[in-house]
Amino acid sequence: MAENKRDYYEVLGLSKGASEEEIKKAYKKLARKYHPDMNPGDKDAEEKFKEINEANEILSDPQKKARYDQFGFAGVDPSYGAGAGGGYGGGYGGGMDFDFGDLGDLFGSFFGGGFGGTRANPNAPQRGESLRTSVNITFEEACFGCEKDVIIERVEPCDACKGTGCEPGTTAEICPDCGGRGMVQRRQQTPLGFMSTSSPCGRCGGKGKIIHKPCKVCGGRGLTRKRKTLKVNIPAGIDNGQTISLRGQGNAGRNGGPSGDLLIVIAVRPHEIFRREGTSILCEAPITFAQAALGAELEIPTVDGKVKYSIPEGTQSGDVFRLKGKGVPGMGGRARGDQYVTVYIETPRNLTKEQKAALKKFSELLGEKNYEASKSFFGFGKGKK
Repeated sequence: MAENKRDYYEVLGLSKGASEEEIKKAYKKLARKYHPDMNPGDKDAEEKFKEINEANEILSDPQKKARYDQFGFAGVDPSYGAGAGGGYGGGYGGGMDFDFGDLGDLFGSFFGGGFGGTRANPNAPQRGESLRTSVNITFEEACFGCEKDVIIERVEPCDACKGTGCEPGTTAEICPDCGGRGMVQRRQQTPLGFMSTSSPCGRCGGKGKIIHKPCKVCGGRGLTRKRKTLKVNIPAGIDNGQTISLRGQGNAGRNGGPSGDLLIVIAVRPHEIFRREGTSILCEAPITFAQAALGAELEIPTVDGKVKYSIPEGTQSGDVFRLKGKGVPGMGGRARGDQYVTVYIETPRNLTKEQKAALKKFSELLGEKNYEASKSFFGFGKGKK
């Protein structure tokens, strides 16, 4: 009850009518003396600290101070002296005192602003930003995996001040206005009673502390930008455009918050003869007319090196042959794919006179009976009217 409160001037050890500067000076001195961090486990000190903050809240506000000087507690607390039938303005029966602080936090979490002026605490832990970079690798490296050095620039705690923002050998002062909380709470009179609102402390900017001697290296921020080289293991079977996430390798967090992540986008350089579809490798192999007609043993390039494969006689352009298990390893332990080889007949160029004559003689010996596709295509429509 307000009747049991000590006079606010008495709480701060001041005479009535003290100046703004005297009030501020007295509050700083007492807040530092009775702060909970300076008196761990001391309940009396904790109660005195609350009493000091309440007195400062009224006397540091010119309007509240004027009402208090004129009407005492009744000027700043309508519940003072109100009984069961009294109350605010004599009409609300019971002197209702509404504290919307918790509601403000709830509305702030949904709408990002706040109810009655409440805003998110800037002194709360904040997660660091995630970073994004890319790495170029070869087709073979994508198939079998590799280790790459990745160079990034990220924000890290300052080595000189260990992230405190203070010049080595010094410490920050606990903000006397907010008591180190980073937020200040104010009670405002409304037609429904009193409403409590919270907002970042204007004196410390919501940090809860005041740095008198900022670190020369980081300028008091506690963070610096550094170039780092990280070794990254790229798994076998990774494909172009896929992303590797390294947890906690992004920018450092603030106020004890976790670091962000590092996202690495993989760029696979095109191969000279291979292309990829899932875990399959595709390629085209040129063969001669003689190889196609008579059959032949070919040396087919694969990502493992060359392998021998026999094609049958009568092979046609566009025929596809499968090399089992010569594709891309599947990620996560899945089976390796296959390689598919499409053959095409390469027509010789720059023939000599003798070669042309021999080829013409060979064509005459064959006639049309050995060309099934030609007979079907060029014979289409013959005999039809």
